[in-house]
Amino acid sequence: MRYNERELLSLARQPAEKAAEVLMRVPKKGSVLKKRLVKLVVNFLFYFRTDEAEPIGALLLEHCRITKEEENVFSISFIEEPERKYCFECDSEEQCQEWIEALKRASYEFMRRSLIFYRNEIQKMTGKDPLEQYGISEEARFQLATRKQ
Repeated sequence: MRYNERELLSLARQPAEKAAEVLMRVPKKGSVLKKRLVKLVVNFLFYFRTDEAEPIGALLLEHCRITKEEENVFSISFIEEPERKYCFECDSEEQCQEWIEALKRASYEFMRRSLIFYRNEIQKMTGKDPLEQYGISEEARFQLATRKQ
């Protein structure tokens, strides 16, 4: 996927849903844990050197697996490239768990499933499709499964 660098920098400057300084290891041979400021904005995890304002990298949190590795360590790997694994060491197990939960909720797919779930719940309670008023109730992205014709 291609990104416009200026748009990414603008997104990185937005208020974060979660941010902290943690130890991070990138998937390069010989890589060691380094202190980084990590910042979750929408479905991107930006990482910064602790003394710089611009990110040195960003992870799009789609098609990825977030795994608890140890008591206070989690990793992010990508389904298409499982060997590309980023490791994060937090100050505590509690902080680690908070990050894991926040990252799992950040993906578009999680948000789409949540929207579908609540849409169905509201429809059961009211008998009306809450998306109908916006003219988007028939869009494929808001359906549980796409129907093949």
